[in-house]
Amino acid sequence: MSSIPHADVVFEHGWIYTGTEGAPRPGGLAIAEGRILSTDSEEVARLAVTARERVDLDGRLVVPGFQDAHVHPVLAGMELLSCDLSGCTTAEETLSAIEAYAAAHPELDWILGAGWSMDAFPGGTPTRQMLDAIVPERPVLLENRDHHGAWANTRAFELAGLDAGTPDPADGRFEREPDGTPAGTAHEGAMSLFAAVRPRATQDQAYAGLLAAQQHLLGYGITAWQDAAVGEFMGSPDTVPVYLRAVREGALKVRVRGAQWWNREDGEAQLEPILRRRDDVAASCDPERLSLASVKVMVDGVAENFTAAMHDCYRDHGGRTTGNRGISFFDPREMARFVAALDASGMQVHFHALGDRAVTEALDALERALAENGPTDNRHHLAHLQLVRPEDVARFASLGATANIQALWACHEDQLDELTLPFLAEDAEERHYPFGELAAAGVRLAAGSDWSVSSPDPIQAIHVAVNRVGPGDDRPPLGPERQKLTLAQAVDAYTQGTARINHLDRVTGRLTPGAHADLVILDRNLFDLRSEDLHTARVDETWIGGERVFARLEQVE
Repeated sequence: MSSIPHADVVFEHGWIYTGTEGAPRPGGLAIAEGRILSTDSEEVARLAVTARERVDLDGRLVVPGFQDAHVHPVLAGMELLSCDLSGCTTAEETLSAIEAYAAAHPELDWILGAGWSMDAFPGGTPTRQMLDAIVPERPVLLENRDHHGAWANTRAFELAGLDAGTPDPADGRFEREPDGTPAGTAHEGAMSLFAAVRPRATQDQAYAGLLAAQQHLLGYGITAWQDAAVGEFMGSPDTVPVYLRAVREGALKVRVRGAQWWNREDGEAQLEPILRRRDDVAASCDPERLSLASVKVMVDGVAENFTAAMHDCYRDHGGRTTGNRGISFFDPREMARFVAALDASGMQVHFHALGDRAVTEALDALERALAENGPTDNRHHLAHLQLVRPEDVARFASLGATANIQALWACHEDQLDELTLPFLAEDAEERHYPFGELAAAGVRLAAGSDWSVSSPDPIQAIHVAVNRVGPGDDRPPLGPERQKLTLAQAVDAYTQGTARINHLDRVTGRLTPGAHADLVILDRNLFDLRSEDLHTARVDETWIGGERVFARLEQVE
C-alpha cells in the first residue's frame, strides 16, 4: 500500500496567502477529505499528478475564507425578500422604491422593509407625510440602514395608538411636530412601540431569509460568521430554530457562532435559559458548524441620532454644547455584575460599544470580570468603536479584549460628515475608528460588516481600513495617518482575527496543513495592487470544507 498521500483537489500556478507569513508566495495548495493537505510547492506539484481535480489559479490569489465578526444574516436575508431600500441613495429613489413595492404587493396588509439612508433626508429624519402621499391607506414601517431608527406613516402610528400624548420610552424617542404629534421617525426603543400591531415574520420566512443571506454572503467569500443577535430580536421570530433547521436539513454551509441577545428588561434571570440553550445546541450540533456560546450586550445607540454614549456632550446645530451625552442602555454597575456572571459561566460577551463612554463602561465590566474570575479563554470583544478615549486604547490588551472593527465606516461619507461630526467634540475626527492606534497598542483585531447596516463585502472594508477613504471616492482620508491598517493587518482581521473570537482558530483562519479547506480565490493578487485599487478585486470562488460553494467565473461549473 502506498504511503504517498492522495489529494482530492489541487490549486496550482497562483499566489497563496497562508496567514502565517507577511505576504503571499507563489505556488498552490492541496486538499483532501475537506482539509488542507499541503501548501509546500514541491509536494503540491507531486500531488497534482493524481488529484481528482486540478484548479488552475492562473496567477490569482488564494486567501483563508473571510469570517464576518458582526453580522445579522437572518434579518438581512428577510430584508432582501421585503421592501429593500439599501440600494437607494436619494429621497426620490427611496420613495419611488417604496411606491413600486407597495403597488407590486397589494395583498400585504403592512408595507415592511429596511435600508433607507438617513443622509438622503433633511436632518436624517423623514416625515410621515412623505409616506402618506404614496401609501395612504395601509400602514408602512421601514427601518433605516443602521436599524436604530424607523420611519412610519400616519396609518401605522394610528394603529399603534401613538400620538402627541405618548411619552418617549426611557431607551428611545420620537421626532415630533410642534404640537407633539410623532413626526414620522422613531429612534431606538421607540421602535418597539409598534411591536403589538406590526406583523411578525414566520419561521418559514426567517428560514428563507437565512438561505438567501447565506447565498449572498458566499458570493463575498464569507465562510463563517458571528450572528450578532440570535433569539428573538427586533421583532424577528426566534432565529435559533431557524439555524437548527438549516443544520438538520444540511443547508447550513457556513460556520456560525451565535451571540444570544441579552434583553434590557429581563436582568440576570435570563442567564439560566441562555446557558441551557447554549448547552442544548452544543449537545446536538458540531460546534465547528453551530455554537451559541456568545451573548450580545448592546451598551448604547448610534451617534447620528445622538444616542451613542459619549463622555463629552453632543453639540447642537449652532455648535453649542447640549446636556445630552447619549444613552447607556444599562446601569454600568448592573452591567458589570452580569458580565462577570456571564464570564464565570464560560460565555463570550459581544458588546455593541459605539461611543467612547460605552467603550469605557464595557471595559470596566471586563475589568470586574477579570478581578472576580481570573483569566479565561472566553475572548470577549467590543464592536463598532466609533470613538475610543486614548486612555482606554491600552486597556483592551491588558484585559484581553478584542477590537471588533467595521472598517467600511472609517471614511468620510455624507452621513458621517453631515449628521455626526458637526455634533461631536472638536477632536472627534482624530479619534474616529482608531483601528491603527489599537493595533499599535497590541490589541487583537477581528472584522465584520454589520450587514444589513452596510455592505458585507470584505474587500470594500479592507480597502477602507488601508486607505481611510471610500472606494472610488476623492474625499480626504478620515483622521490621521496612524489610524490606517496595513493590508496584511486588515486581511488577518477578516480571517484569523474573527476565527479566533469564533473559537475556530484551531481549524480555520489560516491555510495550514490539517485546517479545514475554507478558502477564497480572488481574481487578482491584492498585495500587488496600489492601495487605491484594492476595491477592484473580486471573489471568484468560495470553498468550505473542500467543497466549492460559490463560483463567479463562467468557466467554473
